[in-house]
Amino acid sequence: MEMKKRISLELRNRTPAEVTEMVVDNCRTSDGEVEGLTDDFKELEFLSMVNVGLTSLAKLPSLPKLRKLELSDNNISGHLETLSEKSPNLTYLNLSGNKIKELSNVEALQNLKNLKSLDLFNCEITTLEEYRESIFELLPQVTYLDGFDQEDNEAPDSEADADDDEGEDGTGPTGDYDDEDDEEEEEEEEVSEGREVGLSYLMKEKIQDEEDDDDYAEEEEGKGEDNNLHGL
Repeated sequence: MEMKKRISLELRNRTPAEVTEMVVDNCRTSDGEVEGLTDDFKELEFLSMVNVGLTSLAKLPSLPKLRKLELSDNNISGHLETLSEKSPNLTYLNLSGNKIKELSNVEALQNLKNLKSLDLFNCEITTLEEYRESIFELLPQVTYLDGFDQEDNEAPDSEADADDDEGEDGTGPTGDYDDEDDEEEEEEEEVSEGREVGLSYLMKEKIQDEEDDDDYAEEEEGKGEDNNLHGL
């Protein structure tokens, strides 16, 4: 399917200005350029164009709110200056599986001041000596390269995961703990109910025993009176 048609389908009766995420993976461009996207997609924050045959980003429209861009498994070899011009607020960029060979190919990314995560996995550039050290030196704003920081700490799966780890007021995790508290309260209620039932049962037993004793005493008293009458 052509990229332009795929984008039209992905709109799903929305206007371009209403779209914040767009995924057009595995469709095809007619000339290796971005097609079907316009400046009207001004609210777009996430764009995925994986394996669509891109060779250039020259026709990328202005996407000022774009934060995450997936471009893996294409044929892009450089000329990345378009990214800083059209999407200056990018924080995540995946160029894995492209034709990036030299440090000079990614030098233009220096102008992406908010870029925190860059993926060049399966690009020829990764075979260069001291590749990681060179990238971190060239792009000091980047925290994670190919999923790991300079100390080999793995990047979080997503920003959403990091947000999930904190409550709304940032005090700590939420969700699971509430469930555990509810379970504990239910268990306590069950134990309490069990105790009440036990006490109630014991009280009934005690009352029954007392009634039986009274009945026995009355019966014995009755027998005594009968004997007295016979004696008379």
